[in-house]
Amino acid sequence: MATPLQIPVPSERTSETIRRYHNQRGPILRIELPGQVPAWLVTSYELVNEVLTNDGTLFSKDPGNFTALNDGTIPADWPLRQLIEGEHLLTKDGADHRRLRGLVNRAFTPARVQGLAPRIQQITDELLDRMPDQDDAVDLVRFFSEPLPVMVICELFGVPHDEQQQIRDWSHTLLQHTTSPEEMLATNAGMLGYLAAFIERKRDDSGDDLTTGLIRAQEDDGDRLSDSEMLWILWLVLIAGHETTVHLIANTVCALCSDPEQLAFARAKNAWEQVVEEALRSRNSVVSVLFRYPLRDVRLGEVTVGAGQPIMVGLCSAGTDRDRFGGEAGRFDAARESAAHLGFGRGPHFCLGAPLARLEARIALASLFGRFPDLRLAVQPGEVSYTSSLITEGPRALPVFLR
Repeated sequence: MATPLQIPVPSERTSETIRRYHNQRGPILRIELPGQVPAWLVTSYELVNEVLTNDGTLFSKDPGNFTALNDGTIPADWPLRQLIEGEHLLTKDGADHRRLRGLVNRAFTPARVQGLAPRIQQITDELLDRMPDQDDAVDLVRFFSEPLPVMVICELFGVPHDEQQQIRDWSHTLLQHTTSPEEMLATNAGMLGYLAAFIERKRDDSGDDLTTGLIRAQEDDGDRLSDSEMLWILWLVLIAGHETTVHLIANTVCALCSDPEQLAFARAKNAWEQVVEEALRSRNSVVSVLFRYPLRDVRLGEVTVGAGQPIMVGLCSAGTDRDRFGGEAGRFDAARESAAHLGFGRGPHFCLGAPLARLEARIALASLFGRFPDLRLAVQPGEVSYTSSLITEGPRALPVFLR
């Protein structure tokens, strides 16, 4: 059997590593995660789709089914524990998952999300108004793509403005694979401690926000939502509800500014929805999801994966799989006529924040390029530095000229 391949690889973006492994080793391969933890990586559209659509039947999201995590093989301070444990939507299957998802889904119904459009537009316009008035390069991440999603999700759940940056900082630290075990543990403890106190504040001072809504749901029927579950739901939604959109916006701006024809098409056709969908396919901010655990030995492609062995799901390589999207699958093409992508996953764990992410990205891109028609990169695309994460990926900074 082939030697496991390391992931992450120093000095290489996680998306590049996953796509390279797909091209070199095929649709499924053995990998070694940080801490020398063995796992599997699925990379093709076909196998990624197979794994995602069989959640709860062949595969579980519950880390209680991760054999090495529970038998003492993996140490207690393994950094990825902080991301894959907890009582929330990404660690539940079946009835428990449906119960929690039903509560949280109230925040993300199409009607409710569409009702947020005026406020998202207002925040967007305010950020654009405050962009530095200078001829020198401006960091688009710092001044635009980062604050917009943070403000939207934090307002939605009632986090005060002066506490929102701390949410962003905690989230960023937790998702970086370069974070030390000690810092990972301390960061997660800090965020969970803050959220526990935040929930208690909300019990005493309710408002018209979704945290208050969860508290009321718990008070009306305590069996539906435990204190621990509420804490972990907020942890998940506040992190996932902004981190991926921060990078989606920046990745899309970088792609458009790297290809004048694509930018011209988007403007001429007002094709911002198509642009967002193409970015979700070929420049997705979610490069992989951690993990799926087979409930029994299962055949994937040409290999058998044993029960309880973790499977890392390569969304980025599935999106650029030539067998699914043709010979130019890696090219950003907003005019592409293609089959449905897996950018938000599939199956029971399909991203419930997808409508909000799509809306934010569409408003952000249309407004940004409408306000600054001469916007362009201040560096070569290959000079952009990206975040270090197994899960999400986007520019650390994106220097642009506004005029």
